[in-house]
Amino acid sequence: MATIPGKSCGSCTMCCKVLVIDHFKKDAGILCQHCANKTGCTIYETRPDVCRDYECDWMMERSMGPLLRPDRTNVILQEDADSDEYQAVVDPSTPMAWRTNALVFKFLVSKAKEGRTVVAKSGLKSWRIFDNGQYAPWT
Repeated sequence: MATIPGKSCGSCTMCCKVLVIDHFKKDAGILCQHCANKTGCTIYETRPDVCRDYECDWMMERSMGPLLRPDRTNVILQEDADSDEYQAVVDPSTPMAWRTNALVFKFLVSKAKEGRTVVAKSGLKSWRIFDNGQYAPWT
């Protein structure tokens, strides 16, 4: 992952909490056993490929300012590697954070206006976000 000046994970550990990590049999919303809350991975040097290969869009995109950092929004913005979906993966403890944070919602609608399929996911629930600002449950 290329480093963008001024951006770092810092104390953000949202990917270690929100994402499902099959390698560790870790479900969404549960902090990874190898993550020290607010300080990061305790096995960073030997972490598995699934963790090494993960790319958070906030870290990858210059256009995303500090207010979109995942630990500030409770939302990870990402490309889905298995489809053409653009996803907002949300901490299950705040399932509607993708909608209640106006900056995140505006960003998701802008992705939909680009012609993308945009989906917000929180645990087992998901919603499709449309280019007109409407949203509906997604299965």
